[in-house]
Amino acid sequence: ILLQLFKDMITPEILESKIKTSLEGVQSIKVTDLSDGCGSKFEIEIVAEEFIGKPLLAQHRLVHKAIEEERKSIHALTLKTIPATKT
Repeated sequence: ILLQLFKDMITPEILESKIKTSLEGVQSIKVTDLSDGCGSKFEIEIVAEEFIGKPLLAQHRLVHKAIEEERKSIHALTLKTIPATKT
């Protein structure tokens, strides 16, 4: 049972990878585990080109969709999304 808990645990690296592959033009991403390592409370800051011209709610929906499966196990999520300038 304990092994299964560790297998299912969400890490910042998992979230970062999912978001980077789902969003276009991610220039920076910082995922912080605020739950003392249990993987239930995260803060995510993302700068991405895909956010350009989209309202804040649409930006957040894109992130939620990218981590849809993991979101089911996350108790608290703080997002800061920033539209990037195209390079």
